[in-house]
Amino acid sequence: MPTGFLAMITDPLMQRALLIAILVGACGPIVGTYLVQRRLSLLGDGVGHIALTGVALGWLIGSWLHVRPADALAIPGAVVVATLGSILIEVVRRRGGTSGDLALALMFYGGIAGGVLIIGLAGGTSRNLMGYLFGSISAVTWQDVAVTAVLCAVILIVGLGFKSALFAVSNDEDFAVASGMPVWALNIAISIVAALTVTVAMRVVGLLLVSALMIVPVAVAQQLTHSFSRTMLIASIVGVIVCLAGLMFTWRFDVAPGATIVVIAILVYLLAALIHPLLHHRRNGHRPIKQFLRHDGETNSIQSNPDSNSVII
Repeated sequence: MPTGFLAMITDPLMQRALLIAILVGACGPIVGTYLVQRRLSLLGDGVGHIALTGVALGWLIGSWLHVRPADALAIPGAVVVATLGSILIEVVRRRGGTSGDLALALMFYGGIAGGVLIIGLAGGTSRNLMGYLFGSISAVTWQDVAVTAVLCAVILIVGLGFKSALFAVSNDEDFAVASGMPVWALNIAISIVAALTVTVAMRVVGLLLVSALMIVPVAVAQQLTHSFSRTMLIASIVGVIVCLAGLMFTWRFDVAPGATIVVIAILVYLLAALIHPLLHHRRNGHRPIKQFLRHDGETNSIQSNPDSNSVII
């Protein structure tokens, strides 16, 4: 019988889990980079609340259609509801003001309450939602892997294929409008890929923790570089590493994989935060003062260039 690492990679369950972890770890931070740039770091958390209603709604429709297993339509339901919810969030966000914040809060709370209510109508209980709230690697099937791969492909096509335009909108919306870009369509595109990211990651870390997987790797990358493109690349690498590390740890010890992945990501961030002052001091020690002044004077001219050294706040 194989033991150790060989046993892990030859176990069918872990093979599925590792594949999904790689896909989610790579795609999540790509979308998270745009969200951080737009100062919408908690958007994934809000969409996760709304997606729970989609999970329960898919479960209810499946029970009506006598689909087996009962949760076969849970992920499709989450995709549809999360996508519609993310678009609605963007509409409300553009309104701004106190009324907009209140509407978002009502949507987020309603998402959780709606999920619990609908799952009861489907003949289940709130315990059936726990795997979606906190992740359930043991429940991953090859069908889940296939669906995740398709959704991740869409995320990569949009997130990388339209990177320059999405960066311009995320960095300076007024600049994008003045440049004649379809700002509304690009904002909706970011919202949709955020919703897709939430749904593909819920099996790994759960809906309540998915925002951390999207944002924390980006925070790590920000400690190491100021380039938008390099931030996205490093964040994706960090996302894959922490997901794989979390699964390996849970293979060895009986702990929750989603929470373990998030804790490891936060520990990596703390390590990067300790390293950051050293890197910053090294850059300052090797870059002439004139170069800093010239760079500051060209800030407006590089806003639409994702490969520039513009700082992500």
